Amino acid sequence: MAIDILPLTRDPASKYVPWFIAFMVWLATVIVAGVLILSSFADRWRADLKGNLTVQVPETKTGKFFQSETDLKSVLALIKSFPGVESAKEISSSEIKDLLTPWLGHNITSETMLLPLPRLISVKAKPNTKINLENLRAELKKVIPDIQVDDHQIWLDKLVSLTAILEGIALIILLLVITVSVTTIIFATRTSLKIHGNLVDLLHLMGAQDRYIAARFKRYGIYIGLKGSLIGTCMGLATLFILSFISYKIDQQLSLPLTLSLLQWALIISTGLFAIAITTITAWITVIRILGRIM
Repeated sequence: MAIDILPLTRDPASKYVPWFIAFMVWLATVIVAGVLILSSFADRWRADLKGNLTVQVPETKTGKFFQSETDLKSVLALIKSFPGVESAKEISSSEIKDLLTPWLGHNITSETMLLPLPRLISVKAKPNTKINLENLRAELKKVIPDIQVDDHQIWLDKLVSLTAILEGIALIILLLVITVSVTTIIFATRTSLKIHGNLVDLLHLMGAQDRYIAARFKRYGIYIGLKGSLIGTCMGLATLFILSFISYKIDQQLSLPLTLSLLQWALIISTGLFAIAITTITAWITVIRILGRIM
């Protein structure tokens, strides 16, 4: 068989190139997963916070949040009747406790809840409607002068911009990984071609075409690519599941299986297939070009 005539799997490169590919596939898998996770978080933030406002009623100098419950009811009524507002409700103590849990832990005592925390009102805007915040603040301050209106869109835009920058950096690193991988495969293929130069000349004398010889190297590329990709993909998935376990212990909402869809997981796993394709095509093109110059 032709594979016996060109014993490519016995080359020194066959020992280290698969491990190099495995490392690159592992790195690419983690990077792709990171980009998809950032994208998922950004989409979730947009969906949860778009068009939402929070109104804070702070404690006054007298130790009270407002003069009476009537003031709070007046604020709620004013907000609900304001143009562009779909709904408004006061955030309960249990909901505030849930908001504080990620920062203070699950051992929040009753004494903690007695701290001078502001009363919070969650406001949701109507779809495709923008609330005039300046007018809303002005109207609310007529009722309670110290009241505050927080627009989530301001910091959400900054957070999404930061996410986009991180995604861009990750994609640049991924491009560098692909470039280094292609360069290494080219170097390994050229070295293997030199090692078996006499056998290649003999095959030419026997009437073998360049494409026939290139096909042997293509199969060799599939072999080392498959070997390296399997190892790298397993390493990458193991890393992601370890990170998923750690993130789940910190916050259940950060667990990777809950963050990524099946399609996104399929894209992560397909990173190994992409590496096999790169290895095979690079080896094929390299051999064809070198043999074309020789002949």
